[in-house]
Amino acid sequence: MSTVLRFCRHYPMVVFVLSTAAVGLAFELSGPAGTTRWLVSAAALSIAATQFKGMVDSLRAGSFGIDILAVTAIVSTVAVGEYWAALVVCLMLTGGEALEDYASARAGAELTSLLESAPTSAFRLDEDGEAASVDISDVAIGDRLLVRPHDTIPVDSRLESERAVLDESSLTGESLPVEHARGDLLLSGSLNGSTTIEITAVADAAGSQFQRIIALVDEARDSKAPFVRLADRVAVPFTLIAFLIAGAAWAVSGDPMRFAQVLVVATPCPLIIAAPVAFMAGMSRAARGGMIVKNAGTLEQVSKVATVAFDKTGTLTRGVPQVSAVVAMADMSEHDVLRLAASAELYSTHPLGEAIVAHARTIGDVPSPTAAEEIPAQGVVAVVDGIEIRVGKRAFVAEPGLEIVPQSDAGHTTIWVGHDNRLIGRIDLSDPIREETADTLSAVHDAGVTVAMLTGDAPETAHRVGETLGIDDVRAGLLPEDKVSAITAMTKRPVMMVGDGVNDAPVLAVSDVGVAMGARGSTAAVESADVVVMQDDLFRIPRLILLGQRTMRIAWQAILIGVGMSIVLMLIGATGFMPAFVGAWMQELVDLACILWALLAARPSRQERELTERMLRAESTTAVESVV
Repeated sequence: MSTVLRFCRHYPMVVFVLSTAAVGLAFELSGPAGTTRWLVSAAALSIAATQFKGMVDSLRAGSFGIDILAVTAIVSTVAVGEYWAALVVCLMLTGGEALEDYASARAGAELTSLLESAPTSAFRLDEDGEAASVDISDVAIGDRLLVRPHDTIPVDSRLESERAVLDESSLTGESLPVEHARGDLLLSGSLNGSTTIEITAVADAAGSQFQRIIALVDEARDSKAPFVRLADRVAVPFTLIAFLIAGAAWAVSGDPMRFAQVLVVATPCPLIIAAPVAFMAGMSRAARGGMIVKNAGTLEQVSKVATVAFDKTGTLTRGVPQVSAVVAMADMSEHDVLRLAASAELYSTHPLGEAIVAHARTIGDVPSPTAAEEIPAQGVVAVVDGIEIRVGKRAFVAEPGLEIVPQSDAGHTTIWVGHDNRLIGRIDLSDPIREETADTLSAVHDAGVTVAMLTGDAPETAHRVGETLGIDDVRAGLLPEDKVSAITAMTKRPVMMVGDGVNDAPVLAVSDVGVAMGARGSTAAVESADVVVMQDDLFRIPRLILLGQRTMRIAWQAILIGVGMSIVLMLIGATGFMPAFVGAWMQELVDLACILWALLAARPSRQERELTERMLRAESTTAVESVV
């Protein structure tokens, strides 16, 4: 009963038309002669008047009133006595809104589920360990919270329990459960597993990741793609063609009924419904794949992208330095060089020092230094095993001499290790390329898109990476403002920029399509981007491009199917073989066909399925290699 009442409240005009039909049928069976005609005609003309007023308001607002066909169809069918056909046209018009809402709700199911899953409360622990339910807006940074089994993480938090298994599919699109250990950051919106856990809030509700996603989804749902407005303009020539066919049929036959028979199948509902449903379906599928598209118009830009520009560090590469080589000198072993350097760097907070320590621990224990001092911009001096060890720049570690120093490969950062003013070895570090990068760029090329790389790194490092990956356009040594200039100057447009750091925010904002990688990327990058990829997975980029191309293709196909079927029906109506009542119902079938076709945008194309299989094979290969 509640569903019926909700329908009546939301769609009163549909209820009015259906009620008129019911009363009209009752009068048709038992009422006075002619009563049904006057009742149904009056109801149809009142709806025509309402539609005409809306059309005039649209014209005043600068938009073409495409309901003129429907209004003319209602008036003409009433004039020639086809009042039941007029009522069917009224049902099509008033029911079109309900049909579009249903189709949009189905197409946007993923966006809707995100909005509905937003947490509204949390269980806060007091000093005695007792949990009390509070509104999520009352949660403050530092509050200790309890999360029950299968509840949603209310705010961004740090895990205090020993371990937790979370479902992060609503955020990242990752279908498998994700394991976390004590101290890990947990994103709001993640779904807890089967055990109760304790967490500490590191952000309030407004500053949490999930709330930012909700804001993006709200913006996406309310947006209107430029293509949708283009579809509105397509209605202008369609309307002229409909009136031309109707007028010609009346003129040739001399029968005004032909005019009505043509117009009842010429209502432009496919133009109104098809494009919005297709774009909503595409955005919903993007959300299901962990890609939040902020604006429906972005999908149209994505479909036409000619160049994808990537930031290097943290996007094409891991963004975390790793030891790539250890070279020993002065009768030292590589193991000893690494062990001494790691011991000296044990308490360093520098990323290079931390990388050396992490690598050494995979081989053996790292002894604590007796003493250690960090010299800013130079390196570290430490006492290890009773001897003084220096780790850092070449000039800081040892006096320049005539000793032969093996050269490191281009594109590496070298840390020197010395004792008693002489070199005993060096450690080369590099930012390794992600495992999925090569396959990702290959898939982007397969989509017919040029690949560029914009980076602040040294030219020799950038060109080495570019040559390895087959990148078409490499630009190195760029400051943030230089990246903006580079994007602006690119001739193959639209340009999509992919980045994740604070320094990428300006170039993401100025590009035709800005894509921020990773839910844990910088807030500035996420806010300035047009698309937020929730999982730090480069394979999402070619999937996004293919998704945009398919969405645009499906939208056009749905419109052309509707227009084509309507023109065929108009030509049949012009012959007089199809009664106006039947034609009105046939137009409903046209609307349904357009909507069903538009919903195909919610399904992946063959190329997307092949890319997904390719991605899974690459991940399986990487997993096997890591085990070996």
